[in-house]
Amino acid sequence: MTPQFAELWVYLAASPLLGLTATLLAYQAAFWLYRCSGGHPLANPVLIAVAILVFFLMSTATPYETYFAGAQFVHFLLGPATVALAIPLYAQIRRVRALLLPVLAGLVAGSLTAVLSAIAVGRLFGASLPTQLSLAPKSVTTPIAMGIAERIGGIPSLTAVLVIVTGILGAVGARYVFDALRVRDPAIRGFAIGIASHGIGTARAFQVDAQSGAFAALAMGLNGALTALLLPFVAEMLGRLG
Repeated sequence: MTPQFAELWVYLAASPLLGLTATLLAYQAAFWLYRCSGGHPLANPVLIAVAILVFFLMSTATPYETYFAGAQFVHFLLGPATVALAIPLYAQIRRVRALLLPVLAGLVAGSLTAVLSAIAVGRLFGASLPTQLSLAPKSVTTPIAMGIAERIGGIPSLTAVLVIVTGILGAVGARYVFDALRVRDPAIRGFAIGIASHGIGTARAFQVDAQSGAFAALAMGLNGALTALLLPFVAEMLGRLG
């Protein structure tokens, strides 16, 4: 590394724009690869962008706090982006009304399955109670999941990692599961991935079909609310069982 480049890197590393620029460039590169693959689910842009950023931070020895000082601007936009999901959902309001009862039944079944299966797997492998409680909200979008984990005695940082892994796995593998089960309706596919894989799955659903994305957004919001209501009671039961 030349002295001039070293001086330039020291200047850039101290700037909050480093994290923002790195995040935007990583996602643009990941999305380019996704398009080159013809939209293949294994070339998920979020997965590739995360891998690029991890490699970048490790190879440059950049602390996460320094990176997030700039990346927080993207993080801030998650709120408005989530609210904006109401627009495509409103465009599908007639279909939502027609499927109201199946939607509610699927919501309850999907939410309970996501929570109870995660806890069951944790107990099967001998995980501690805090770890089980950290696993429980893995299918809820990150801000809600971390808040739930903190409230019920879980580990918010562990929950955040599990949520991201769950979202990426759902976005990558959901298509193959739906095809194997011969589920063709975009509304059903979208609603299922929204419950199981929250925001990352919802983003993938929008890439495939507008109706699928709208139902995924609906499922993501409803599942977050229902899980926040149910998990404190589940956590209390787990505490009694030990």
